[in-house]
Amino acid sequence: MNLAIVILNWNGKHLLEKFLPQLLEKSKNQGKTYVIDNNSTDESVQYIKSNFNNVTIIKNYKNLGYAGGYNKGLKKIEADLYCLINNDIEVSTGWLSPVINEFKTNPLTKIVQPKILNYTKKSYFDYSGAAGGFIDYLGYPYCDGRIHDKIQKDDGQYDFNKKIFWASGACFFIRQETFEKHLGFDERFFAHMEEIDLCWRVNNSGGTIKYIYESTVFHVGGATLNSNNPKKTFLNFRNSLLMLDKNLTKNKYTVLILRMIFDGLIGIYFLFSFKLSHIIAIIKAHLAFYFRKQKLFNVKNQKTVKIKYFNTRFIFLDYIKEKYLSFFVN
Repeated sequence: MNLAIVILNWNGKHLLEKFLPQLLEKSKNQGKTYVIDNNSTDESVQYIKSNFNNVTIIKNYKNLGYAGGYNKGLKKIEADLYCLINNDIEVSTGWLSPVINEFKTNPLTKIVQPKILNYTKKSYFDYSGAAGGFIDYLGYPYCDGRIHDKIQKDDGQYDFNKKIFWASGACFFIRQETFEKHLGFDERFFAHMEEIDLCWRVNNSGGTIKYIYESTVFHVGGATLNSNNPKKTFLNFRNSLLMLDKNLTKNKYTVLILRMIFDGLIGIYFLFSFKLSHIIAIIKAHLAFYFRKQKLFNVKNQKTVKIKYFNTRFIFLDYIKEKYLSFFVN
């Protein structure tokens, strides 16, 4: 199976210096490495050219974000399997073999995510993907090993391979034919949630997405936009609404109305946390969705299989109950 390991980079020279050499060493003879550069201005491209003649550089004419950057760059790469990996990921010895074996032995497996642990606290899961992603009835994402900001320690509780609903874009394996069939990422997302949207479309067409625990990587996280950045809040909330509008097969308007209510509750949570800029970001996200809906979100989506997309109804209430009500119980 022909594997392409593809790093999307924008002004990440300091991260490439730290993580690219060990990625090449621990992936030797298992795949060809590419860097798609989103028009960096920090000499990233020159650094790669000067130090790694075995890395192919694909240059985009401007910063196209995660979705557009990968869509444009991958058109120039021929491979059976893509590994889309962040420039702030440390890989472990033997990280590729279990994933490649999964794709070889199970043709219905279309997307795979490894176990993603935190780079600075290696015994804990990472926010971005942890042990595999899911969404609730209202489209809020969460992971085994992470619900909102509550991160679990890795005690082996998720040391088994399993089906998941979405795989993290931090380290995202996908068959080339699957990526092309579903027309890649939705470029209007720019960044955040685009991998969940693509996974939902793959689920709707009958494909399987898996978490393979034998493969482990470590993620720095927040290298582009950290969790305290209101722009990230805006993108997450706007793109989540877009994702629901595109992929729901029934009860769409009921879900969207409930989302408005729950997003308001999250706004109140931010108010008590003195995060006023995040409240404004949520309001802007809803305005961008509802008042520009036809322009932004009128998308024909492939829907061939009706699936139950959620495992739990209201993950936000579960989070509040666990975080705050347990104080009174204890």
